[in-house]
Amino acid sequence: MSEPFILSIDQGTTSSRALAFARNGKVLQLAQTEFRQIFPNDGWVEHDAMEIWNTTQAVCRDVLAAAGETHCAGIGITNQRETVVLWDRKTSQPLANAIVWQDRRTADFCDGLKQAGHEAMVTAKTGLLLDPYFSASKLAWLLDHVDGARARAEAGELAFGTIDSWLVWQLTGGQAHVTDATNAARTSLFNIHDNQWDAELVDLFNIPATVLPEVMDNAADFGTTDAAVLGRALPICGMAGDQQAATIGQACFSSGMIKSTYGTGCFVLANTGGQAVASHNRLLTTIGYRLNGQTSFALEGSIFMAGAIVQWLRDGLGMVEKAPETQELAIAADANSGVVMVPAFTGLGAPHWQPNARAAIFNMTRDTGRAEIARAALEAVSLQTDDLMQAINSDMQAAGIDAPPRLRVDGGMVANDWLCQNLADLCDCPIDRPEITETTALGAAMLAMLQLGWFANIEELAENWALEAQFEPAMQDDQRQQKKSAWHLALARVLRESEASSR
Repeated sequence: MSEPFILSIDQGTTSSRALAFARNGKVLQLAQTEFRQIFPNDGWVEHDAMEIWNTTQAVCRDVLAAAGETHCAGIGITNQRETVVLWDRKTSQPLANAIVWQDRRTADFCDGLKQAGHEAMVTAKTGLLLDPYFSASKLAWLLDHVDGARARAEAGELAFGTIDSWLVWQLTGGQAHVTDATNAARTSLFNIHDNQWDAELVDLFNIPATVLPEVMDNAADFGTTDAAVLGRALPICGMAGDQQAATIGQACFSSGMIKSTYGTGCFVLANTGGQAVASHNRLLTTIGYRLNGQTSFALEGSIFMAGAIVQWLRDGLGMVEKAPETQELAIAADANSGVVMVPAFTGLGAPHWQPNARAAIFNMTRDTGRAEIARAALEAVSLQTDDLMQAINSDMQAAGIDAPPRLRVDGGMVANDWLCQNLADLCDCPIDRPEITETTALGAAMLAMLQLGWFANIEELAENWALEAQFEPAMQDDQRQQKKSAWHLALARVLRESEASSR
């Protein structure tokens, strides 16, 4: 291989991946390794931060060896957002397991802040709600529950980071403690309007400012790798949280464009340009990307369980051996069975934000088999997406933003044609699947390409996006409404039960 490439690190919730991207977005090499999911208590989700780093280093070395490391021009990083790591600055060792974005252990803490009347201030500054999903309450929990952590943090001995910061620290041998604007925007500590850590928020969550990383643009000089780590010194040039990286990879650079990524969870982001749109539907206002000091904002709806539902069918129930089998089951299922799944395994995200909700399956009969359950699982992904699309379109129309009713999709699940068609049918809009579906990793690579001068601007980057398949709505209106009505009835039952149990 003679052409230069970008090494893109895609550190996700269930696996660490590395990809080599050519200038045209073609994937030249890929390596992937899964790692453990740790569930210490009900609603708790943890990762071993050193296992994340070791698997990341291993896949990077594999890709560099296969692609010819001498042609690597630089590194882009994208990561699972909101997951928290707290580590020792001298030893570079974590003090505890990372607390994952799905973790709900701080639900009572967040409820206490809500009851004290702090949510309006938090939302005004961060665009976020008071929910265990975000990083600040997890960091506060670590500082209060790991022996000696708070005192050591106040003494300047500890560093906090989301996974991007953790990886850069390890890659640079502890020389760079940095993050990017999109990851900072998900902590509940960063003012997205002032683009800086906010003293009032830091005080609210009782976080020592000494643990916070420097915040940079998405295309920037994040440091250089220690030569001993990957075999040579490489510049780290681009970084973004996974959903913002996917937005960039999908070339959603114009206000009103919407993408949805189907990984462990499902995340719908709508570009709102320079306007930070305040949601009336409990969506999140967040930073889409920040380039050359200029911020583009987005509305986001987060679904906690998408691909993770299929993983549960495979690993938890043993209903399938491989995820693609769900497509065959969905096709074979009785389309009129009426089975509805509400996949609130780790609570419900937008627009409900109910951390105490738990999953349920409704309307099963003696005729219900694994095909009907698999179909209900995939339909749940589509129906949750439709809820988000309705909320996003309502907010954007209220803000005067023209949003064409179409959706660009990516992530591992969209290889499933049945799911893509079901999305089109239940969301009642065209679904566009790009030729390159590795859009999250591609977005990180594109940021590195910008920083290295391979492209002059994002308009040039957008020219690389190409459509692979389009799915048009084909479901009859009465059938669509019947599906939606059954879904909303099931959802209401789950929400009522969660509200009753939390009293």
